[in-house]
Order: sequence, then structure tokens, then C-alpha cells
Amino acid sequence: MTIPFQPGQGELPAGDLAVLDGLVKQFASNEERLQVRAYAANTVGDGGSGARRLSLTRALAVRQYLIDKGIRSTRIDVRALGVPTDGTAPDRVEVAPPGR
Repeated sequence: MTIPFQPGQGELPAGDLAVLDGLVKQFASNEERLQVRAYAANTVGDGGSGARRLSLTRALAVRQYLIDKGIRSTRIDVRALGVPTDGTAPDRVEVAPPGR
């Protein structure tokens, strides 16, 4: 599942909360781990550190939402990746079991 973010924003987009709720329902009844991979666009002149910080903010927002909805924190791995290196859109968070 991919959650798009507005450029420069770290708050969860209100329109995507229903998507996260669906994910919670899907994974609440099992013990499968989830990986939260967050990306952000590069800020000119900061060497990528701003993108890593913003991607961490986004990942932690998604993680906290999942925890608040009943997913144990020990099941959630967070990866703040900053600028994507594969040419894909930068302002997003992906949530999936590891390896997917």
C-alpha cells in the first residue's frame, strides 16, 4: 500500500486514513510484521539530510497511527529512506510485509 504525501508535509493525509484502517483490519488478526518505508524529495543544498528527516517524520506518523489502531509496535519496522534512488515519486510512504 502506498500513501502519498504533499511535498514538504509530514502529517498523515486525512484522505488516506481509510486505507490505513483497511490495512489494520487485514493485519490485526495475524502476527505478520509490517515494514514502513518512507521517502521524501531532496531539499536543494542540504545533502539529502532534510529528505531523510522528513521521511522519518512521515514513517513515524504512519507507525503511530498503526499502533493507535492496535498493531503492536514490535511488529512494525520503520525505514526512513529519504530520496528514492530508483526514479519513483519521492513523497510517499509504503506499508507492506517485508520483502513485498
